[in-house]
Amino acid sequence: MSMERLSQQVDAYVTWKRELMREITRYRSWLVTNRLNSEAVEAKLERALKLLRTDHITLAFVGEFSRGKTELINSLFFSSYGQRMLPSQAGRTTMCPTELFFDPRSERSYIRLLPIETRVSEASVAQFKRIPRHWVNIPLDLSDPDNMVQAFVQVARTKPMPVEQAIALGFHPDMLESTHKPGEVLVPAWRHAMVNFDHPLLRQGLRILDTPGLNALGSEPELTLSMLPSAQAIIFLLSADTGVTASDMAVWQQHIRQLDEDTQTSLFAVLNKIDVLWDDLAGEAFVQNAIRQIQTSTARQLGIRVEDVLPLSAKQAMLAKVRKDPELLARSQMSNLENLLCERIIAQKERLLEDRVVNQVLALLQNSQHVLNLRLEKVNEQQALLSNHQHDNGQMLFELTAKTKEDHSQHHKRLLGLKTNQRLLKRQGDLLRHASRSERLDEHLNKVRKNLTGSWTTLGINQAILHFFRSVEQDLHNLAQEAEMANKMVAAIYRRHNEENPLHGVDAPQFNVNRYLRELKQQQTKADQFRLQLKTLLTEQRSLTKRFFATLVQEVIGLHQRLRQEAEQWASDALMPLMQHTLEHKQLLETHMLRLKALAQETQQTRQRGQQLARYSGELEQQLAQANDMLRILRRPAPVQRQGKVVNLPGAARPHSIGE
Repeated sequence: MSMERLSQQVDAYVTWKRELMREITRYRSWLVTNRLNSEAVEAKLERALKLLRTDHITLAFVGEFSRGKTELINSLFFSSYGQRMLPSQAGRTTMCPTELFFDPRSERSYIRLLPIETRVSEASVAQFKRIPRHWVNIPLDLSDPDNMVQAFVQVARTKPMPVEQAIALGFHPDMLESTHKPGEVLVPAWRHAMVNFDHPLLRQGLRILDTPGLNALGSEPELTLSMLPSAQAIIFLLSADTGVTASDMAVWQQHIRQLDEDTQTSLFAVLNKIDVLWDDLAGEAFVQNAIRQIQTSTARQLGIRVEDVLPLSAKQAMLAKVRKDPELLARSQMSNLENLLCERIIAQKERLLEDRVVNQVLALLQNSQHVLNLRLEKVNEQQALLSNHQHDNGQMLFELTAKTKEDHSQHHKRLLGLKTNQRLLKRQGDLLRHASRSERLDEHLNKVRKNLTGSWTTLGINQAILHFFRSVEQDLHNLAQEAEMANKMVAAIYRRHNEENPLHGVDAPQFNVNRYLRELKQQQTKADQFRLQLKTLLTEQRSLTKRFFATLVQEVIGLHQRLRQEAEQWASDALMPLMQHTLEHKQLLETHMLRLKALAQETQQTRQRGQQLARYSGELEQQLAQANDMLRILRRPAPVQRQGKVVNLPGAARPHSIGE
């Protein structure tokens, strides 16, 4: 087995995304051509396109040392080179978090390394990514595998350091190797590695995150607070010869288990090194039974489904691919992982995009379709009236024009009313923004910084951090109260619209703060773990303060920013479906009035007038056919669903309203 199938699946996913982008762009042009565009709809379509452009699939490989994470990545991505690229010998080879991706903006492949000393800074890894000068750059020559191996060796480099300095950088001395010199230990030379590598799967938007063991996860909180939660799937590596050890369970419980709660992250366990169970004397049936037993007990210990535990041998898969041995490859059971990537993780991404992009654009397009259908019905009705009143069609045209003017006036009034409501909602949005203003958060940050710096006791530190989270939580509760008032206002406006348009009822979008409250609670749990860890207490005061702000607080700031943006976006978009419906009606009526006016002014025969109206009817039908065609394409199932391989994903793409 190769990665061909996965590559095909990712190709299909990317092709589908491009198709969506093409149809959204087509819809934008269609709106402009037919004078149905508006700033609000344009902004929403641009956000949808941006989301599609920046979308990627991230897989994170997590586990303790010597579980075979790097060997698995080698087997998946580098077997074509006939040798291991990433260092994966016995022992601690992955010393720092490593990201594998493709950067289309870069002319050549590279490895960028962030020195471990940057940990003394308050800046996070994400912030350092925007400052290239702090990184060490190593070029990668893809035509020279030996050169690539040497370059990748640098990622695993360590350096000697006094114990005191290692503690100040956030390491626990008991989890570091000694240099056999008194008071000296070995620490990773790098804090983070970024590998830009031209691989077909990476080129299509797949990103890989390779992480070290518990020591790194504990001393680099950004991993568990930001990087891992943003991954679509976490592959948790275990060893079949040891099962779930105490340190494995510590990694799982402290850093992984909670990630599938209220996130779009799926958790899977890979039971690696099943080749240690191979026993030619006992027979294949005995071996498979032993693997099933370990698989079942692993699932029970981790609290996940048996089918989410994948037994395989990365080492034998790598060997089989290099030797081109299909029997050994089949026995390695690497196909388990490939099937998972193809049928479940990509299916989950498809559902997310359907929820966040496709359904949003479909709603807009259906609005346009509905308005066109109504207009076409009116035109056909008027055409029939003219045909039935051939002798007095001058009077009839006059009456039709008057009726159209009346309809136009009505929609104009509705539009003015909606604009008034929009202004009221804007004021409500201002209240939402005020309740979530950044200055308020800055006050809490300054206070906790002062309290942390001024406190020399564990109790004082704990109280400062606890007070910070309580203050932020109280602000969110205040925001929730304002949101409730705004929701009631919007619900009343929609209710009135639905009464006036019983055949075109629309659900009012609701702004919900609960998701952010849950996320804050999770951050507080992480904060509790962080401040209660033994190594935290061993770290000097100043360093503790810095690390707290560089990690946990940065995440709270990010949460706060997302909340403000969503509040602002919701306030501006809440009435958009109604505005679009009314505006499109008004603009079509204006076009129609011009057509009727032209007919009334002409002294042509009745038959010719009817022909002109028929042409207008044909134009509307053409517009409608284009809208229907776009709807048909956008409604096409995503690739995995198209193949009939829809898999129920635990916690995947649950329908939710805005902010929920």
